[in-house]
Amino acid sequence: MRHRRAFTLVEIVLAVFILMLLLLLAVPSLSGVLADRRLRRSLDSFNNLVRQAQERSVAERRSYLITWDKDHVFLRPETFAKGEKIKPIAEFQLDRGDALKLALSAALTKNPKSEWIFWPSGTCEPATVQFNGSAGSWKADYSALTSRPELTNYAAR
Repeated sequence: MRHRRAFTLVEIVLAVFILMLLLLLAVPSLSGVLADRRLRRSLDSFNNLVRQAQERSVAERRSYLITWDKDHVFLRPETFAKGEKIKPIAEFQLDRGDALKLALSAALTKNPKSEWIFWPSGTCEPATVQFNGSAGSWKADYSALTSRPELTNYAAR
């Protein structure tokens, strides 16, 4: 009589337990990676909007605004030409619970409108933009000459 070689129930349960333990250890680090990816995507999307504002202002030789609204931020010309459709050129959509705040350090009034201007020369107002969302937060200071951000805070959850 030959004995068949097979796994015992104890060996199978032990293997499943070890796999579950490894999975439980990996899930928190995986969620951190996903949160970082979502946060990086929000920063990249906003920087894309800034780049579009600068490029369009230079190419079209007219001022563009990035304007804050309740649940989205959009790019539009400062003034519209006769016959031009009055609508945003591009938009940065905020998810539920996300907040994007603008601070204009060189503003002449105490509570300026939530509008960031890009002049035809390609320069802009110096600004600080702060994002808070479910994935984390970032804060960036934008240069008046280059419109490039300098990250002063970046924290994924």
